[in-house]
Amino acid sequence: MGANRAVRWHVPARTKAPKAISAGAARCRRKFLRVFPGGFRDETYLEWEREYKWATHERWEEALGHEEFRRLLQREDFAEIAARAVRVEQRSRHSMIFSFEKMALRDAVKSSEGARTFAEGLYEFLHGADDVAHRFERWVEVVAELPRRQTRVLTWPLVTVFGFIAQPDRHMFLKPMVTRAAARAYGVNLEYSSRPSWKTYEQLLALARTVRGDLRDLRPRDMIDIQSFLWVQGSDEYAS
Repeated sequence: MGANRAVRWHVPARTKAPKAISAGAARCRRKFLRVFPGGFRDETYLEWEREYKWATHERWEEALGHEEFRRLLQREDFAEIAARAVRVEQRSRHSMIFSFEKMALRDAVKSSEGARTFAEGLYEFLHGADDVAHRFERWVEVVAELPRRQTRVLTWPLVTVFGFIAQPDRHMFLKPMVTRAAARAYGVNLEYSSRPSWKTYEQLLALARTVRGDLRDLRPRDMIDIQSFLWVQGSDEYAS
């Protein structure tokens, strides 16, 4: 995800799809296995799609794992939390957010109040006690409240990137054009609005669960594998 590259098409793997999947799911599976015949263990798949995302998650664990995040919050070191979060994403080999979103986020957390709002809101989203729906809705409100200079902060990639990086076992990343194209290819109507909402995110998580079930014989490990599978369906990098 990110860099343009020449796709190396392969002979499809002979792995049989589960009989109960939809026609759209079967087409998406075939496309994925044409590109990566070894599925989620394919060496090219690991190089192109998984390894850099997992490396970003590992950097997050080092910089802002649960205990370290809580320690910094207790010290009220909000600027350090914001700086670490921004730095982890920006060091990814292929950034998941656009340059204007990076700029908007950096501007939003420059002030002490912006850094505090971001740090406390992100901790609550990742580690709060409420159910995921309330935590997501509150996180959207937090991002909407961040100071804005020239470009908007409240975008789907910015709202979903940190959950995906920090907790790829439970959160998904939504890049609007690619994700919507992938959902259509799979035969799912993702009720999308440009303003992030729990309704759309819940549907995305439901799609991820469906995809994971349909691909259970290929043994996807986490949301990184599911997101990468969907990326192959919707991105121009993998246009057939």
